[in-house]
Parts: sequence; C-alpha cells; structure tokens
Amino acid sequence: MDSIPLSVQSAILAALLALSGFFSMAETAMMAANRYRLRTLAKQGSRGARLALDLLGQTDKLLGIILLFNNLINAASATLVSVITIQLFGNEEWALGVSTLGVTFLILVFSEITPKVIGANHADHMACVVSYPLSILLRGLYFVIWFVNLFVAGLLRLFRLQSNGEGENQPMSTEELRTIVLEAGSFIPPKHRSILVNLFELEDITVEDVMIPRHQIEALDLSQPRDVILHQIATCYHTRIPVFDAHMDAVAGVLHVRRILAQSLEHPVDAADIRGMLSPPYFIPASTPIYSQLQFFQENRERIGLVVDEYGELLGLVTLEDIIEELIGKFTTSAPDASDKLAWNKDGSVIADGSQTIRTLNRKLGLALPVDGPKTLNGLLLEHLQDIPESGVSVRIAGVPIEVIQAEDRRIKNARLFRPRSAG
Repeated sequence: MDSIPLSVQSAILAALLALSGFFSMAETAMMAANRYRLRTLAKQGSRGARLALDLLGQTDKLLGIILLFNNLINAASATLVSVITIQLFGNEEWALGVSTLGVTFLILVFSEITPKVIGANHADHMACVVSYPLSILLRGLYFVIWFVNLFVAGLLRLFRLQSNGEGENQPMSTEELRTIVLEAGSFIPPKHRSILVNLFELEDITVEDVMIPRHQIEALDLSQPRDVILHQIATCYHTRIPVFDAHMDAVAGVLHVRRILAQSLEHPVDAADIRGMLSPPYFIPASTPIYSQLQFFQENRERIGLVVDEYGELLGLVTLEDIIEELIGKFTTSAPDASDKLAWNKDGSVIADGSQTIRTLNRKLGLALPVDGPKTLNGLLLEHLQDIPESGVSVRIAGVPIEVIQAEDRRIKNARLFRPRSAG
C-alpha cells in the first residue's frame, strides 16, 4: 500500500464508499418496493420487475449478497483510511482516532443515510434497476451465500424462529385493502373509490340497516273502500307495493302496478281482482348480510322483500335498488326522500327527522355516530337518554351536539344536529 500514490488511495476510498452506498440503496429499495406494483410492471413486460420479484422470492439470499459486499466494503474502507492516516501522520493515536471518526461520518452520510433515503423515496424504480447487478452477483456467488445462510438457518432454529425464506407476502386484511383504496389518491376517481370502500363494508351491513322501516312502507290495504284503493294505486311512487288485509302483519302478497293498469282497461277493478294479481310475498330475516341478500335476490329472481324479526313480525321492506344504492349512492328520484335535504346550514346545524337512519346521517353529514346499536336517530337518542325527552333537551353523542326539537307519540320526531369541529 505504501507504494501506491496517496491520490490513488483516495480515489479507491471514494469508489469503496460509492459501492457501499449502492448496496445500502439496493437493500432499502428492494425491501421497500411495492410487490403488487412490481407484479403489475412484470405483467407489462418489465424484465427488471421480474428479476426483482425473483430476488424478493428468496429474501434470505438477497440480504446475504447485499450484506456480504456491504460489510466487506465498509471494512476495507476503514482499513484504507487507517493506512492513509499512518502515511500522513504516523502512528499518532490522536490521528487514528480522528480518522476513525472521519470514516464513520463518511460512511454514515455517503454510504448509509443518503443512499437509503434515495432508495426509500424511489423504491419501485430503483428495485427494477438494482435487480440486474444483484441477480448477476447472486448467481456468481451462490455457493458462498448458501454456505453463510446455513449458519443463519441454524441460529433461527436455535431460537425457534420461523424463516420466511420465500419472502411471500402475508394475506392482506379487509382494513389494509380499504386503506390502500383510500390512499390511492388520483389513481382512482373519487366515485370509484367510494364504490370500492362501500364494497368492503357489505359484510358488516345487514338488511335491517338499509330497509325502509315499517311505518314508512307504502302499502295497499284491501280492507279500504274501492275508491281509496284505486286512488292510492294511481298516486303511488313505486311499481311494486305490498298488499295486506286490515293490518300490516297480514301480508297478502306484492302487487305489480302495471298489471292492474292493463286490467282496468277491460273492466272496473275491485279487491278480488287485485288479490288475483298478487305475487307471493318474499320474506327476509333482518340479520341477513346485504351481500348475501343480493345473491338471494339474484337466485330467486326477486326485487323486493319483506323484512321480519325472529318472531316473524314485520319490520320493514328492502328492495334490490336499496342494496345497489349502498354501493353506488342514490340514483332513484321518483319518490321523495328526507335524506336528499340533509346538509349543513350556514350556522353549522341541520334538522333531521327522528326516523332518519344513523348510517345516512353519517354518510351525508360526515359524522361518526355509533352504528352498532339503534338504527335510527330516534332510537339512538332514546337509548342514550334512557327516557322519552321533552323538547329542548340537548345531549352530545360521539362529539355531535344534538337538541331535541319535537317529541310526540313516544318518539322523537325532529332533532337539530350541530356540526362538530371534526366534520367536513
């Protein structure tokens, strides 16, 4: 070494630091690379992405080749700095100490921190680039890496640790997939992102969450006079309506309004004619997940179902459109809906009907009211207060101030909600 000019030794040191930086960057880039994006690039024909995936499939050998060269180069750099220091200052202890601190600083800045920051910020691109030289080195020194990994595997077995040598990704949970979709940013249009997020929630939503409550069902009572029945049919908002005798639990069937229009052209229609046009009612347990119910609708070729509880009592009604609207948002406009007017006023408040569902309030107003209990605003307030309140009573639930405006007939008819600071 003494015969090599100092300038050449300095150039060799710089080259060693650069090589060490390359392996540090390669390690960070390969470990931080998005494997799903690499798979997409590989399917599009990127050879670098295919090589990167092959290397990630044998993580133990990949780390072995990177760390082998990185440690050899760092050790050589420290030795070379010592030689240069002795040539310049002799065996002075202070000079050797300063040179040790100096080479540590150089390795940290030029061989560790800076390359790793670059590798982490451009992981996918750099992984495709560094996969070429790493693949060549691994093939050339495969036996050496295999020999070193024998000892690594022995230590892992000694400590009873499982070695994930194949580098396979752990299965992603629904919440992880949901986070990926929410953080996709401009890659997924907002409307598409909303639909995908709604899909993840399907398994947690039951028919009871989306049904039309019993008291809001537009139904036909055959016990009414003929003129009342015909007027209700002429002014109804829906093409299919449930029909009952005297009380709601005595459901006779479901009437397709278009059938009665054709019949009325031939002769006056009465209750007996309507009864002959009814389709058998289709009942649904309230606890059925809406994803399963969507499949049941398809299998049974039904579009409307009556929701019942465990005792067979009628709770409400759900249609195919109700489930689809949970995915893509509201699209029907024929029937009036109180939720269409749900929006914060200029003073940061909104008046909501007590029968409004909690999920609709959360979605329309950007709130986080609890959905694991009562389904409506009325039920939520009654459960929280444990009493039927008088007008003017206020309460705060999940950070949302709520004032009861009108309570009658053992239920809260209207309430005013105030926008919390966290709401949009």
